Amino acid sequence: MSSLDRTDHSSAPEQRLPVVVVGAGAMGKEWLKMLAASPHAVTVGLVDLDLELAASAITSLGLEGVAVGDSVVEVAQRTGAAAVINVTVPQAHRVVNEQALRAGLPVLCEKPLAPTVAEALRQVALANVTGGLLMVSQSRRYFNHLAAFRDVVGELGPLASVNAQFFHEDHEPGFREEMAHPLLVDGSIHHFDVLRYLTGDEPVAVRCSTWNPPWSWFAGDASASAEFELTSGARFVYSGSRCTRGLQTSWNAEWRVYAERGAAAWDGNQLLRVDAEGVGFDVPKRREEIDGSLEDFVTSLRAGTTPQNEVRANVGSLAMVEGAVRSSALKGERVDLGSLLEESLTQAITDETNDDVARELRSWTSATDGINTPAWGSAPATNASGGAR
Repeated sequence: MSSLDRTDHSSAPEQRLPVVVVGAGAMGKEWLKMLAASPHAVTVGLVDLDLELAASAITSLGLEGVAVGDSVVEVAQRTGAAAVINVTVPQAHRVVNEQALRAGLPVLCEKPLAPTVAEALRQVALANVTGGLLMVSQSRRYFNHLAAFRDVVGELGPLASVNAQFFHEDHEPGFREEMAHPLLVDGSIHHFDVLRYLTGDEPVAVRCSTWNPPWSWFAGDASASAEFELTSGARFVYSGSRCTRGLQTSWNAEWRVYAERGAAAWDGNQLLRVDAEGVGFDVPKRREEIDGSLEDFVTSLRAGTTPQNEVRANVGSLAMVEGAVRSSALKGERVDLGSLLEESLTQAITDETNDDVARELRSWTSATDGINTPAWGSAPATNASGGAR
């Protein structure tokens, strides 16, 4: 049951859900700008440890009536917020998510959910313990041409191979340029997640190599090449770089799928090609990117249903990233993702300091069992704030 006294918004879908945004940096401002025009939610509070930065963000965007503070729970109590949007740096995600969930506030968290699969599993267990909704904003799932591409791929029959290429010149001064694996951890997570969304075929193992071109402005490896074995026996072949000055691809990467009935390709933008007899497509008209992610989150809260990338579903995408990083460290050796998951559960139990979450982790027969526990929305919800069901 929520520890905050908030309005029940489930019976009033026409109202905009009041939310607190946590993080006043560049991405936080993008969320604030989108929320200002959103029919689904409205910002009532902005939280950041740097209060001057938060106040400046509110002023620069011309927002009015938005409370500022450095405590998620205090600002939520003061404003009557019904949910939290976590746009902090990745290493702060778990702390903010825990504060919100233990206060009865559902959370939409920017990707990546966590730096390791072990920490992600701790957050799955936390969601189980609190009964709250924790969704990861994998915003690149929300493109209308990707939805059409997914429908096409579903008509092509058994897969042979999926290929994706991502080459970009990406200047984002700050923590990204200091990461050990800025491509895999901060960029490829989107593409790996799209692979799972596009095919429904789960990766089971990976071989990967990473490197940093001599002209790179990144401290860590900005380039990578990886091959994933999928459950069906097909392969996902991925290559990319964040410091490529020519022939750049879409942020969504360029995709080709080869299957029994033919092939299809998507340029990551608005060009979708199909070479398969009798297979056509229609492009839906829905909200895209973080706007689409927010709509999914709020709609699920209203209806008590499970959104895409509810925390359990997102673990598989993180396992792809961590497996690729581990394989790179092992000079391209094959890394089994099932074994990685189980090792991560052992590590999660060791690392967890909250007794209730540790007990939950120890109750799982395996990591796979843990991420297959009933997701939020499996039972009817009593209110849109993600309280007891």
